[in-house]
Amino acid sequence: MLQGRKILLVIGGGIAAYKCLDLIRRLAERGAGVTPVLTRAAQEFVTPLSVAALSGRKVYTDLFDLTDEAEMGHIQLSREADLVVVAPATADLLAKMAGGQANDLATTLLMATDKRVLVAPAMNVRMWEHPATQRNVKTLQSDGVLFTGPNEGDMACGEFGPGRMSEPLEIVAAIEAALSGGPLKGKHILVTSGPTHEPIDPVRYIANRSSGAQGTAVAEALAGLGARVTFVTGPADADRPVGVDVIEVETAREMLAAVEGALPADAAVFAAAVADWRMASETSSKIKKDSSGRVPELELTENPDILKTVAHMGRGRPPLVVGFAAETDDVIANAAAKRERKGCDWIVANDVSPETGIMGGDENAVTLITAEGQESWPRLSKVEVARRLAARIAEAL
Repeated sequence: MLQGRKILLVIGGGIAAYKCLDLIRRLAERGAGVTPVLTRAAQEFVTPLSVAALSGRKVYTDLFDLTDEAEMGHIQLSREADLVVVAPATADLLAKMAGGQANDLATTLLMATDKRVLVAPAMNVRMWEHPATQRNVKTLQSDGVLFTGPNEGDMACGEFGPGRMSEPLEIVAAIEAALSGGPLKGKHILVTSGPTHEPIDPVRYIANRSSGAQGTAVAEALAGLGARVTFVTGPADADRPVGVDVIEVETAREMLAAVEGALPADAAVFAAAVADWRMASETSSKIKKDSSGRVPELELTENPDILKTVAHMGRGRPPLVVGFAAETDDVIANAAAKRERKGCDWIVANDVSPETGIMGGDENAVTLITAEGQESWPRLSKVEVARRLAARIAEAL
């Protein structure tokens, strides 16, 4: 799959840089040509000589090297590769990429390239979890940059947690997926997201606290694996995913119509927090408060159950239907019962009690429930939850 492929490998300045020596060897075994670029900091961890010996190529280090610019200018270097890989991608490198800096050879190449970029982050767990790093990650993902890792584990600094660079073979697999279009290439996946707003009168509505962040992350993760994604969203606060077909709706009935119109699909992921009820009859005028102190009675009726409707479709049902269960009590039991009741294949259960901060927050702690059993994941960023779910979907399809 990698025979004859050209990889531009930017090696950042972190202790994980030593893994790049094995990465180069693994890529060479598969017939890929690796052109290495070392940042100044990377040279503190691996030498240009060792990298050149393994790659069999000239190592580039300096933006202002007149010989290098005469033989192969940085623009040409950035364009002739099939894929640009950054490993390790340090917090500093991610920040520079997100901010559009181009003050050395590595960052200039990354700004000048017209090819896809895959990064393998590696840093201390606190640096990875820092809000600034997470903002930079979101920016890069919205720009179309692909990520592999980081993994959890022991670190050179003595701490434990997410921040370890993916292992060389994991990076090779990510490179193969990026160059092949991804394991979901040719698949169409439908994703719903956000809340719905059910009008009470022209100025008030029934809604919930869903931000839509998890749905956006799922859509981006699936698109990153090569899927064609149709994203049906209510009026969510989260940014819309890049590189997918976005359909904006407001009410549950509009969402159902958009979902039905987007089918057929190979899989459907229902991450939207759809309002269970709507007004039995809407009023065209604002409900006024009067001096009597009388509280108006709101007559409600059930909204259509979108997940159940699709899961019970005969012909046209997606082969894989995934629901979400936002619960506050007996989370696993209620979610498992919901999976049976709705008829979906998988359900992703999470505890949205106010004290968890999950509803509207940046993190999630979920349990994936299938016919085969339950799989609880640790509390992770919503982006990492989405990556894990997308990988499981790719395996299933």
